[in-house]
Amino acid sequence: MEVRKYKYAIASPTSMGVRITPENRMAVQNSNRFYLQSTSAESNVLNVSSSLGLPCLVLTRFVEGSPIAAFIKAQLRARNICFEGPDIPQGGPWGWRHQFNIADSGFGLRASRVWNDRAGEIGRTLDASDYDVERIFGQEGVGVLHLSGLIAAMSEDTTRCCLQLAREAKKYGTLVSFDLNYRASFWKGREAELSAAFKEIASAADILVGNEEDFQLCLGLEGPEAGGKDLSSKIESFKGMITRAKQEYPNAKVFATTLREVLSANRNLWGAIMLAEGEWFVEEPREIEIMDRIGGGDGFTGGVLYGVVSGKPVADWIKLGWAAGVLAAESLNDWAEPADEKQLRDVYKGNARVQR
Repeated sequence: MEVRKYKYAIASPTSMGVRITPENRMAVQNSNRFYLQSTSAESNVLNVSSSLGLPCLVLTRFVEGSPIAAFIKAQLRARNICFEGPDIPQGGPWGWRHQFNIADSGFGLRASRVWNDRAGEIGRTLDASDYDVERIFGQEGVGVLHLSGLIAAMSEDTTRCCLQLAREAKKYGTLVSFDLNYRASFWKGREAELSAAFKEIASAADILVGNEEDFQLCLGLEGPEAGGKDLSSKIESFKGMITRAKQEYPNAKVFATTLREVLSANRNLWGAIMLAEGEWFVEEPREIEIMDRIGGGDGFTGGVLYGVVSGKPVADWIKLGWAAGVLAAESLNDWAEPADEKQLRDVYKGNARVQR
């Protein structure tokens, strides 16, 4: 795939929020000390490239005068991620705010539990007219526009925003990446509308990412049963699902899905499959240790996109994605933050020797 010249390697619309996580892998209900981070699935994807020196851009909205908004902006600056978007008046104590994600890391056979508090979320009001798309995509240039099913399904406004941004990106020759990210609660009552919108975005996408559930529930494609054991024996079924996706969405040049088997909250089998430029690449599931699994899939997508925008050989994309997913899962933060590309390659090789 040809990546156009860019000011921003990757740009993405997102709803920024904060996550609080109990210390020492405790559960939420019996903790009184929490770690605070600014997060979103889409900014997590950007973080791989931004950590490795490539400029990235978040398109969002903030709550005017909010200390949480100030915290989010400071965190994005620290992560080398640029941002654009208006500050919207809160409208009183019952008005707009940034969402809170409350989630523990789990331990052993006690799974992680996630509680999203999204009432009044400012990110549900995203509007493509907030952004100078002619300047961003036409003059400055963007390598990849990354869209997530979380944002595309969040509200009628965000659905419309993602569709408009995808159309603008294609007009200016920007590659489009779409991580399907199905969430049943977002789709409830909007199935027909979202099915049509997701199919339009998928038709414009150059890169399609999702797990077995995502491809089936978002795009109506037959695939393997979600979850279960013995991932290696299901790889041919995954290939069949991706082949059907390729037939349905021939514009896309890259299709990727992660493979995860949960042994415990601390140990997972982690693998991936990618069809790129007509060739199959498979990472057989390997056991990895988990500090906090949230963000592992975003890390994988971020690693693949880093490979694309940095011009790495196609065979490296899935390796970088696999390793970035591991880095995210082995961190308390929701994102992968590689010190350098060598760290990603060492993770992939299983080289955990001390670096001096």
